[in-house]
Amino acid sequence: MRKGLFPPPRFGWRPISALALTLAFAAAHARAADWPQFRGPDGQGRAMDGDPPLRWDEGQNIAWKAAVRGQGWSSPVIGGGQVWLTTADEGGHSLRAVCLDLASGELLHDVEVFRIAELPGKNEKNSYASPTPVLEQGKLYVHYGTLGTACLDAQRGEVLWRNQEIQVDHKEGPGSSPLLHGELLIVPFDGMDQQLVAAFDKRTGRIAWRAPRSGARNPNPDFRKAYSTPLIVAHHGREELLSVGADRVSAYDPATGRELWYVTFEGFSNVPRPVWERDRVYVCTGYMKPQLLAVELGSEGDVTRSHVAWRYERNVPANPSPLILDGLLYFVSDTGVATCLEAESGKLVWTKRWSGNFSASPVAAAGRIYWFNEEGEARVIAAGRTYRELAHNRLRGRVLASPAVVGRALVVRTDGHVYRLEEGGR
Repeated sequence: MRKGLFPPPRFGWRPISALALTLAFAAAHARAADWPQFRGPDGQGRAMDGDPPLRWDEGQNIAWKAAVRGQGWSSPVIGGGQVWLTTADEGGHSLRAVCLDLASGELLHDVEVFRIAELPGKNEKNSYASPTPVLEQGKLYVHYGTLGTACLDAQRGEVLWRNQEIQVDHKEGPGSSPLLHGELLIVPFDGMDQQLVAAFDKRTGRIAWRAPRSGARNPNPDFRKAYSTPLIVAHHGREELLSVGADRVSAYDPATGRELWYVTFEGFSNVPRPVWERDRVYVCTGYMKPQLLAVELGSEGDVTRSHVAWRYERNVPANPSPLILDGLLYFVSDTGVATCLEAESGKLVWTKRWSGNFSASPVAAAGRIYWFNEEGEARVIAAGRTYRELAHNRLRGRVLASPAVVGRALVVRTDGHVYRLEEGGR
């Protein structure tokens, strides 16, 4: 992707009380086998109980393949035997939520959520249905950026509420996915004209709080926008909403929107979701030259000088999110350079050049990491300090959406289909 573009017990890591707390509220009410939001139960691409297949192609290990009309790069979310995703049909004028049966791939619901008469501009690589929805307890929450946010009854496929109050100029189209926290649905709105994080009452759709981004605005409006998805962590008994915007990452109180601390940097059009382990969060800074920052959690106010443990500048992604497992950070650049770092020190462990371009974020399960490039190729590698490729697979179609893991299945969205990949499927 170029400037301004963008398009979710087997590991052996040591138990961490803060991580356990985060998993508890990030995956609240979700079963262990569900994949309820962008990048799964903990928002970091890790399937604790997953064991998807190692190899597949169009002729093997496909349980089902279902066509989906329209265009969308939202990732599948899974729960209650359902697979949900969003799409933009009729050239983007019909914004829809689509539900497939997890067992068979049968179409259960195809709901028009919003009909848009006049569409804003977007980047040709993006879609009007790129943000990934959130699924919980029979409710689906969908978000199309400035075009609207809504809640659906997941069983009946009926829209329960809609909200189109917050209007921003994305320029490139929508990108940030929502997350749930208690009774709130939290979404960033980082456009060229205004930049804020907002929380909706998930029961009614009314706005509970707004938090305008702090700090001076860049004089160039193009350098104010961002498309990252926030992450909530628990640190020393305090919940922190970590949200990356242009030129800074901020931590907010998720209940009120009060800014707790922030770190400044140079970067905009940020896409990757932060990841965290122990007492640090790892943040990609966006365009023009992406960097990876290791930031110590906690404290108050501007901690740019005091809490940045290290910076890494080589082959950092502008679009795919990183992955952290057992003290190792894994990421792939948009142009296909995979890297593994020590999370504590930032030291290089290994690097590998792959073919293709990358937008989808990796997922981990059963001690393996799954990476899809935009051309439909997938590499499966062993997690660890030694690079070891286990399989190289391919599907027809383009892949910009991050895959989902549920049990022994890997659910993958291409530009025209959704696949359930599973050992023994035909």
